[in-house]
Amino acid sequence: MLAQPLFSILIAQYNNGVFFQQCYDSIISQTYTNWEVIIVDDASTDDSVQVMNAIIGEDNRFKIVENDKNYGCGYTKRKCADIANGSICGFLDPDDALVPQALEVLIANHFEYPNASALYSNHYICDKDLNVTHLCHWTKQQPKDIHCYQRTYVGHFLTFKRELYKKSNGINPNLKRAVDVDLHCHLEEQGDLIFVNEPLYYYRLHEKGISTYENRDKALVWVDIVKILNGLDRDKEFEKNYVMTKVREINTWREDMSQIPARKIIQELIRRFRRKLSL
Repeated sequence: MLAQPLFSILIAQYNNGVFFQQCYDSIISQTYTNWEVIIVDDASTDDSVQVMNAIIGEDNRFKIVENDKNYGCGYTKRKCADIANGSICGFLDPDDALVPQALEVLIANHFEYPNASALYSNHYICDKDLNVTHLCHWTKQQPKDIHCYQRTYVGHFLTFKRELYKKSNGINPNLKRAVDVDLHCHLEEQGDLIFVNEPLYYYRLHEKGISTYENRDKALVWVDIVKILNGLDRDKEFEKNYVMTKVREINTWREDMSQIPARKIIQELIRRFRRKLSL
């Protein structure tokens, strides 16, 4: 690894331009200076792209790419990773922010753990104005005997070695939610996941968040779906009773599929469940 490797900050964005100023301020305040920012806009319906361009100005360290239509979070995050040039990458949501030393701390730890596929920190939970309310209580070192598809303790700020990410299947482009959990599962296959016990990320809670408030229940459904998909791929003995319970739940979800995007994932999941468990 180079002494000052390029760090790619990856931002998948949809209608969050109103929050971008604080995100931008935290990036340009980083103590580590060899970085680029890849922003992929998922066909926003507001003025987010214009707002971001006005904030960024002529700074060529930032690159904005616009999807030709709305594809969803999985497709957009995968595209961010595909475009990145850095040897180390990390996803930053446009409504969140980094502490000034975030990149510096995690780059140093990537040198300390060369075989780690990913390193992640703890994070602050913030209100809609990005005021800290408390420290996240669940993020910790991922236990060696617990796979991410069983339970993930990985949180923000997640950073990964791009070379090892490219050896994996990469982010599932069909996912609309729980994309981070899918990424954790893929990175786990490529190397160790290392926890840096220091809060380096500000996570904003607001009503439009993809996994907060009224979207929380949908997000939890998708977390289960992603865990099961990855578990069935990797572990023949994967919690049979748990899987059978989820089969029954998903059969009830089909009664109201209009509330859950990406129908084909649900339908394929049910087929795989039945085939796997001879149901």
